[in-house]
Amino acid sequence: MNKLKYYFRKFYQRMHYDTFKVLLNQAKLLAEQNRNKKEIRNLGEVEFQVFSQRGEDGIIQYIISKIEIPNRIFVEFGVEDYTESNTRLLLMGNNWSGLVIDGDPGNIRFIQNDFIYWKYDLTAVQSFITKENIDGLITGYTDCRDIGLLSVDIDGNDYWVWEAITTISPRIVVCEYNSAFGATEKVSIPYAPDFVRGRAHHSELYFGASLAAFCSLAEKKGYDLIGTSDAGLNAFFVRKDCSAPFRKYTAEEGFRETQNRDSKDEKGRLTYLRHGERLTAMKQLPVVDVVTGQKQSIGDLYRIQ
Repeated sequence: MNKLKYYFRKFYQRMHYDTFKVLLNQAKLLAEQNRNKKEIRNLGEVEFQVFSQRGEDGIIQYIISKIEIPNRIFVEFGVEDYTESNTRLLLMGNNWSGLVIDGDPGNIRFIQNDFIYWKYDLTAVQSFITKENIDGLITGYTDCRDIGLLSVDIDGNDYWVWEAITTISPRIVVCEYNSAFGATEKVSIPYAPDFVRGRAHHSELYFGASLAAFCSLAEKKGYDLIGTSDAGLNAFFVRKDCSAPFRKYTAEEGFRETQNRDSKDEKGRLTYLRHGERLTAMKQLPVVDVVTGQKQSIGDLYRIQ
């Protein structure tokens, strides 16, 4: 565990529950304001952050205010210690129940020792997720197919894992996409069951799939893209039988460049590469077209010298 995470956890553990009550009350007020908006131009207009990485909390609250959710159940994986997540506000603010999965035993111990583990209906499971085991992990928790929300963020085989899920049909799916791959190419990293972002390339930019790849998969699974976060991190899909209240987007229309600058050099130091500089840093690495199955290097696909 790095020092920053260690000190954050110490700070988090000292926070009184009354602090969380204030945060939750503020979230309810903001969600009510968003719910009363007659029309929005994009999901950025309803963003706010309580526990999410950026404005995903507000977007999710807006979506659930517009559609019926008969089974208030979520599944989220790649949660680390769950202090920052897409579903914690659903758990604490909306009394949903859910399954969270992470590969690090220390993260799962932290969650299970947190007050939320006895105060709310949360199940935390330690497992390194692959396309081969994901259905089993989910069915070990619930036999409900029509759950409310699935959040996919494992910084690696995200496309292949969502593709492999057959046991649930969530009304809402949230996926982190890799904006470095652009708005039009339907590409992902090739599937490798032992893929780890930090080991795959020193830059930590090589992970996941493009927004267009996720949109292609969403169409096959029966979902519409209803927008992306302003920070260019997450895409939001709603099952077609529920998506009538929302504007629909193509990948090109919904695409946002990432605002993150978390790239690293060979020694692990931040290099702060912006969106347009990222492909060059990993041009020798392969990607696969998720429609044709064709594999080629990033340099060849994007014509980078």
